[in-house]
This record gives sequence, structure tokens and C-alpha cells, in this order.
Amino acid sequence: MSGPSLTIARAAGTLSRRLGRGGGTSLPGKMLLRMRPDAVRDLAVGLTRGVALVSATNGKTTTARLLGACARRAGWAVAANPAGANLLSGIATALVEARGRRPPAELGLFEVDEAALPEVTSQTEPRTLLLMNLFRDQLDRYGELEHLASRWGELVAGLPESTRVVLNADDPAVAALGVGRRGVLTFGLEDPSAGGTELPHAADSVRCRACSAPLAYDRVYLGHMGRWRCTECGLARPTPDVRATRVTLDGVRGLSLDVETPAGPVRARLALPGLHNAYNATAAIAGALALGVPVEHLAPALESSTAAFGRAERLRVGERELVLLLAKNPAGANEIVRTVLLDPGPLHVLMALNDRTADGHDVSWIWDVDYEPLLERLARLTVAGDRAHDLALRFRYVGLDDERLEVVPDPGAALDAALAATPDGRPLYALPTYTAMLELRALLVRRGVAVDFWRDA
Repeated sequence: MSGPSLTIARAAGTLSRRLGRGGGTSLPGKMLLRMRPDAVRDLAVGLTRGVALVSATNGKTTTARLLGACARRAGWAVAANPAGANLLSGIATALVEARGRRPPAELGLFEVDEAALPEVTSQTEPRTLLLMNLFRDQLDRYGELEHLASRWGELVAGLPESTRVVLNADDPAVAALGVGRRGVLTFGLEDPSAGGTELPHAADSVRCRACSAPLAYDRVYLGHMGRWRCTECGLARPTPDVRATRVTLDGVRGLSLDVETPAGPVRARLALPGLHNAYNATAAIAGALALGVPVEHLAPALESSTAAFGRAERLRVGERELVLLLAKNPAGANEIVRTVLLDPGPLHVLMALNDRTADGHDVSWIWDVDYEPLLERLARLTVAGDRAHDLALRFRYVGLDDERLEVVPDPGAALDAALAATPDGRPLYALPTYTAMLELRALLVRRGVAVDFWRDA
């Protein structure tokens, strides 16, 4: 595919960046799709290793980043959308940008918004589809989780047998997608020391997808993900093909894990903290094997990977370290709270809550987050964003006293206040929602502390 439409689309991205209107991560694709609605299909045809799609409620940006590192370690040229533009327009942009590069892209590796997945799949005809989890998120955009699970079910059922489907065995709604399908590759955790035995009160997928009976859990790792089984029809978690048999969390600095795979063991140390990143790494290993990446490349690729923008990203602001931890829904926020609590010292935290379209207008989810464990450890909490007062009210109900709580809606002023209250030698943990995270990063870019996320990508 070539011609004036590609030239115009590419020029739109260049102009957007020069005018400071953003990274041009979606505009070129939007323009191209207006001129040529089937452009993604046409551009994807030239990828000799095909297309791989990664979708989930939580973790798709990090997992796609890790998976891309594995592919590149094998020497493959990759077209990707690591800046997070995960609708069809963002994927079109990534393909436009890859066009004409040398060496030419062999593999298209794209993270995809969970609701946009059917449309993107139709256009790209992926050889590999990696589905990680489904959690309650942005209900005003997507509706109930069961609706998305049903759409995914229809999608997987309609895929040709040649498409390699990779599924999270620990998520009941995702694992059920593989029932009756041949060639599915599953992944999950198998470390008995990880997780616990009780479901959090905000667990989402707790009924059998086959018969709607309540699920029982022998182990709970994250949200509703764990060793599950139906008490009525006998449907149960499959034994994962790719399984993390040992997960060791190294505080807020990283983790190490041992993973058993059909191709041999993988042992890696990652600079990414938290149990959620153990899932992301295990998913990336499974996805890489499905793509045909030799197993010997996986550990070095994972160990050389850094955090994606806003996802455990560490930045120096003067004499202090700022750690950005995206927290955008109950399951994700609960895991971020658990990760922050791995720091044994007194905690200085900045939380920012917005209710814009990309965040979801309904912020009632903050009442389902288990913020209570933070209470005894918080030295100072600064709340910011469009809905800063909602967050303040949530923490007053937890019992946080006014001496440790400051409400500063403006993100720049809030950042300054939180940094000023953080002692030398202690990090400031920032837990923003999606658009609040982008605001904080834009502010840090203007101050020379960070680079634009689309440049870093």
C-alpha cells in the first residue's frame, strides 16, 4: 500500500508533533482511515510474521512492551503502538509510521482496547491473540464485565484454527474462552506462597461462565484470578502450560520469577514491582512462545526491559524519587496499594482522580478499593484532580486525620505540595488515574524531568 493517503497521514503526525499538539499517535491513523477504511487490513498484509494482539483490562501496555522486547531480542523488526493508542486509529498510525522503515517490520505487535478488540481483529486477522484478564472498568463506556466477556467469546469462536490463542488460566472469564478450542496456550501462577485464600470484596468474575453457579477458590492471587473451580458443573481452572512456579517480590524495586514452559524453564529478574507484573511477565513469556521466539531469548529480554510510562516509572525530581503507579479501577488500585506497602518506611503518597472519558465518568469505584491497609503507614497523603474532594471523602471515611491529608485539586500545585512534604531520602508514590497520569507526565516533561511518553516509546 502506498500513495497520497499515506503521505498525508504521515505528514499529519509530523505536524502534530512540531506544533506541540501531542505525539501524533492517533491523528495519522484517523486521517488514513477516513480516506481508506480498510487501510489497516492492507498494511498488515505486508507483515511477514503476521500480527499479534494483546488485550486486557489491566496490564496490556506493560505486557506488550515485554513481549516486544522478546521479539526484538530474537532479531525481529516490530511495528508496535507502545504509546498506548490502542484503538484502530492508533494501530493504523503505528503501521503508517513503520511503513518505509529499514529493516521493514516483520511483526505487528499491538495492545488493543478490550472493547475495540473485535474491530481490530477483523481488520488485522492476527496469527496470535493474547487475552489476559477482564475486570470492572469504565462502566459508563463498556457496561458490565459479562458483556465484554460475551463479545470476546463470540470473537474467539469465530477465529480460524490457524490463530494461536493465549489465555490466562487464572481468570475464569478468560479461561472459559478456550473450552472446546484446540491449540490454546494457557498461562498462570503456580506459586503456593503467592496470594491468599480470600476473595477481595471487589472481586468481579466470581460465577461460572458455563452454569452461573458460584466459584470456589483454593488460592486467590489478584482480584478474582487464582485457582478456581465451579461447585456445580465441574468446570475448573486448567493447569497452565506456562506457569510461574516461584515469584519473589523485591519490595518496590522489582521481582524475580521462575517460569516452567513447554520449551524449557525461564528464570528472570525484572525491574518491575508487584504481583501484577509477575502476571504480565508470565503472559509475555507465553505470548513469545506462541509467536515462535526461542526460549533462550526470553530471560535476557525481560531483564533488560524498563517500565512503561506511568506504570512503575521512576523519575528524579530534584533530590527526591517520584514513582508513578497508574491506578484506574478497583482491581488495579488494590494491587498498587499492595505494591506500595512493600516499602517498609513511612509512606508519602499523591493520588489524583479524574473523571474524563478515558477514565470513566463514574468514580464510585474508589469505594471498592481497599485503601484501609494504607492508614497506619501513611505519613502524608495529597489528593488532586477533578474529583480530589471525592478522594478526600473516601479517606476521611477510612479514618485518615486531617493532619495527614491535604486536598490540592490542581495537579502542579499538588505535586509541589507532596514533594515538599516528602523527606529527603524517601520516595513519593503517585497513584493517578489515566488522564491524571498524563497530566502529571506532561507537567514533568515541561520541567525537564521526563521525556514525552511517545518519544520514550
